[in-house]
Amino acid sequence: LHEHPAPPESPIAARLQSLDFMFPLGNPPEYEPDPSASIGASAAPTGRSALEVAYEYLIAGDGENLLFAPIANYAERNLDVCAKMLADKNTLLGLGDGGAHVSIISDASFSTYLLTHWGRDRLRGRFDVEWLVRRLTSDSARFIGLLDRGLIAPGMKADLNVIDFDALGLDVPYMVEDLPAGGRRLLQKAKGYRYTIVNGEATYRDGEPTGALPGRLVRGPKIAAPP
Repeated sequence: LHEHPAPPESPIAARLQSLDFMFPLGNPPEYEPDPSASIGASAAPTGRSALEVAYEYLIAGDGENLLFAPIANYAERNLDVCAKMLADKNTLLGLGDGGAHVSIISDASFSTYLLTHWGRDRLRGRFDVEWLVRRLTSDSARFIGLLDRGLIAPGMKADLNVIDFDALGLDVPYMVEDLPAGGRRLLQKAKGYRYTIVNGEATYRDGEPTGALPGRLVRGPKIAAPP
């Protein structure tokens, strides 16, 4: 952290170094924070330096607190640009970088956040949850040629999530060191998923694995069976 960084090379670099673009992640985590909640804005009325406020927050909570530093999509201090991308028919919803940044990003929480923030909690610009589910399931399956899943219909795979939508949410990410050579990665648990069913068998119940492993490696397009 640098309160007075060297001249940045780009606007993104400037935001990454600015304490006006860093936020306490909070519990539950907040991924579209109000600008007034930034470390810089919080420090201003106290007379303390932003750097002091940042370090004080990080060492609190047994040193497990996290700072959130949004980059490109928060340039206007909101996620309105994401709403435009989500609504575009040419957008395929999903997030993942092949594990390249597992110590600073938790990609696996994307689908839960999509349903909660964009389908339930955002104060403006929300989407119908039915539309979001379709975009996550049948739209994605059809795009990549997995025509035997993505819908609840005869001949389709019995892959389902049974969700308590009111209880759906994300816990705070936490760090584990379980990669080769002691490599670290962020994990993040979700709540509100009553059952995850794969090929008709419950693989998770209330967030805990059942031990059932009915899934199989998928290679290439899959055609739906006739009803």
